Amino acid sequence: MATFEDLMKLDIRVGEIIQSEFFEKAKKPAYKLWIDFGEEIGLKKSSAQITDCYSSEELIGKQVLGVINFPPRQIGGFMSEVLVLGTYSTQGVVLIQPEQLVKNGDKLG
Repeated sequence: MATFEDLMKLDIRVGEIIQSEFFEKAKKPAYKLWIDFGEEIGLKKSSAQITDCYSSEELIGKQVLGVINFPPRQIGGFMSEVLVLGTYSTQGVVLIQPEQLVKNGDKLG
């Protein structure tokens, strides 16, 4: 069973998607995302399988939650540095977002 201490090992932050494009080389449909996590963390990249629920264009400007302290993963020639969080729902993966506009880099607590 996971403990509270296990959860606290994850560094989950708010970032704003500033660029999105379809990931041609991904095995499953996905987008390449560039996410601004604020001054302290900066710009990070992620590959996200969220094409069922979002168009590339509508992702721009959305704030999302991402785990920033996992090791980077090479995916089809693209280095994914962040795990963007979402729910596996009937309609596809739905992003987890703050209810209100917050500062990029804010930490989940």
